[in-house]
Amino acid sequence: MASLSSINLQSLLAATLMSAGLGIAIAHPSHAHGPHHSHSTDTQVAEAAPQPVTFTVQQVRDNVYVISGSNGAGNVGVLMGDVGPILIDSQMPGLGSNLNDVIMNEFNRRPTMVINTHWHFDHTGGNEFFGANGMAIVAHTNARDRMERGQVIEPLDITIDPAPAVALPVVTYTESMTFHVNGDTTQLFHVGNAHTDGDAVVHFQKANVIHTGDVVFNGLYPFIDLSSNGSINGMIAAVEQILAVTNEDTKIIPGHGPLMDREGLLEYYTLLTTVRDRMEAAIAQGHSLETILGMKLNADYDETHGNAFLSPEQFATILYQDLSR
Repeated sequence: MASLSSINLQSLLAATLMSAGLGIAIAHPSHAHGPHHSHSTDTQVAEAAPQPVTFTVQQVRDNVYVISGSNGAGNVGVLMGDVGPILIDSQMPGLGSNLNDVIMNEFNRRPTMVINTHWHFDHTGGNEFFGANGMAIVAHTNARDRMERGQVIEPLDITIDPAPAVALPVVTYTESMTFHVNGDTTQLFHVGNAHTDGDAVVHFQKANVIHTGDVVFNGLYPFIDLSSNGSINGMIAAVEQILAVTNEDTKIIPGHGPLMDREGLLEYYTLLTTVRDRMEAAIAQGHSLETILGMKLNADYDETHGNAFLSPEQFATILYQDLSR
């Protein structure tokens, strides 16, 4: 599977911002919900070079698979079995039909359910297609609320319009939910105020596979959506909850990036606690954000994690805003 950490996710956001003007370069989402960007013009649309998305399907273990897109959007988990594929997340707006084609070509079975790990558009964008085709959508109640109302993702300065009714989850939960289907016991459990306040971790217990959603990013700095009540301490607590149900054989599907094992998750945990502790110490010393950015607190991680989605300065700014609240 190609490493998504090598993909520039800034390009993903740029393409998404153009979607309100129908200039999205990755598909044909003429009616897909997406970020509202009032400055898109027909001229900008005409100049947008199409960038078709390619999908890679990889078996994780047993009847659990992961589908990754060349656009760097959220990894899609698949639980295959008698009742048809159950999807974990649904890619970008306008790509639901493309994702469905990949699934039909790979498994010759129509999806039956979509479980959203949280509300962000690169994980729920295909909901409109799947919901319109009669598939049940499941998510945490906070994720549905944010999709229904629309949101401003303040750290990225992106406004997301309310999702159409057909794209909204029809089944919600607050703490946990368990499905006994396709030969596995699949447990969803909520991790509070981590990446957002509506994050779900999906544990395929028999297969010993976990889909973390955007609680975990592999090979790039994680995005913490402060405007959705996310927090670095919540991210750390969430990873502790995930570690508690893993062993040395567990396979982990992160929200973005290639597959991980428990050792990789422990390394990610070390990254989170290290950058948190460094920022807390700098804030306690009374340093301003400008001074802290000049200190390059995370220079040892910047080269490996700061060249994909968030720049080192963006990541440090989010940490500062979070921990100084």
